[in-house]
Amino acid sequence: MRFEKIIPIDTLKPFVKYFIISENQTESEYKVFPSSGLVVGFQYRGQLFTIHNEVEHALASAGVTGIADSYKVFKNAPHIGTILVYFTEIGFTHFAAHPAHELFNQSVSLDYIFDKNKVNETEERLSDVHSDQKRIEIIEQFLLTQLKDIQIDKLIIEAVRMIYQSKGTIKIKELNEKLAISQSPFEKRFRKIVGTSPKKFASIVRFNTVLDQLGQVKSLTEICYENNFFDQAHFIKDFRQYTGDTPEHFKRFL
Repeated sequence: MRFEKIIPIDTLKPFVKYFIISENQTESEYKVFPSSGLVVGFQYRGQLFTIHNEVEHALASAGVTGIADSYKVFKNAPHIGTILVYFTEIGFTHFAAHPAHELFNQSVSLDYIFDKNKVNETEERLSDVHSDQKRIEIIEQFLLTQLKDIQIDKLIIEAVRMIYQSKGTIKIKELNEKLAISQSPFEKRFRKIVGTSPKKFASIVRFNTVLDQLGQVKSLTEICYENNFFDQAHFIKDFRQYTGDTPEHFKRFL
C-alpha cells in the first residue's frame, strides 16, 4: 500500500490542507474516523465502496464526503488509485455554493456539487496521465477554476480558532459569550460554512486531540480528564461513537 501526502501550491494553501495519493494492490476494508474538514476524492483507477449494515454501496469515481460524527467503513477493490483533497475547516466554501452542512454524514458524487462536464473532463485527464505530479496538477487546475473570491464571516474564523485553541473543550455558551453573539444565528452561519454545528465540530476536534494523545505516555484516565470529559463512561461512549472501539482496546494496537 502507498500513502503519500503532498502540499498544494501557494494559491490553494489557505483552502486545502494537503492532498493524499493512496494506492493499494489488494482488496481491503478499513475505517475512516471523523475529521474537521470536507474531503473530495478522485479514483483514477479502481472502485471504492462504503459498507453500512454489512451492505456494500459503490461510490462515484469522483465524490465528496462531508464532516461526520461517527466512523465510516470503506472497502477498496484491488489495484485502486485515489487522490484525496483535504480541505481546511472553511476551505470548501471557497469552491462550492452548496451549503456545507447539507453534506453532513454524506458521501455524494462530485457532479452533485460541481458542473458535470468539468468533473468528467477532469476524470478523463486523470486517466490519461501516469505520474503523481501530473495528477496533482490536474486536480489543482480543477480547483483553481472553481475558486471563488468570497469573504468568510470573521466570527466563524474566530470561532474555529478558539475551538482549536481549547482543543475542542470550550463550552458553546462560553464561545457565544466571547464572540458576543446569540447561539441560534451563529450556529446557522457556522453550519453553512464549516459543515456541522459548533458543538459537534468541537467534539470532533477534541476526539482528534485524544487520538494524538493515545500515542503518548499517558494513562487513559489522564487523557479523559485533560480533555474535560465528565467521567470515564462519557469518555468511552464518545470514543466508541467515533471509532467503534473502546479507548483501551484501540490503544493496544498503536
